[in-house]
Amino acid sequence: MSATIQPAPIRKSLVVKADSQRCFAAFTGRIGSWWPRFATIGIAPQADVILEPRPGGRWYERGTDGSEAEWGKVLLWEPPTRVVLAWQIDGDFRYNPALITELEVRFTPVSALETRVDLEHRYLERLGERAAAIREQLDSGWAGILEGYGKLASGSAEG
Repeated sequence: MSATIQPAPIRKSLVVKADSQRCFAAFTGRIGSWWPRFATIGIAPQADVILEPRPGGRWYERGTDGSEAEWGKVLLWEPPTRVVLAWQIDGDFRYNPALITELEVRFTPVSALETRVDLEHRYLERLGERAAAIREQLDSGWAGILEGYGKLASGSAEG
């Protein structure tokens, strides 16, 4: 009998040239400005991504036609140091209210003008038998997504 290999959490880090307040606000309040438009699960082209700033708040995208597609919810809201989100998108990239993988983002001051941003996407084994393959997709996806976030948060890109 073989044991099932659990996929490791995805961990990404970057240092942003901005204080932790700005970094937190850019990640949570301006997510629609840096989230790539192609990374969508909606029925219409993505117009915005919204994260409601409170525990239990919704995390969703709004399409150009006004439609909404749920992504998950806010589990912990601790500005300006930490946010934990329920990622409720399954292996077919559809919203599944019964599924929760977690996305934790920490904002740690390195200096007065720099912040280390650590992202961890965990409990990927909950994605089922395709978890390892999906982890690979998410791992490369998070790298590019965070690059766009870092540019906006540091002020080197405008959204």
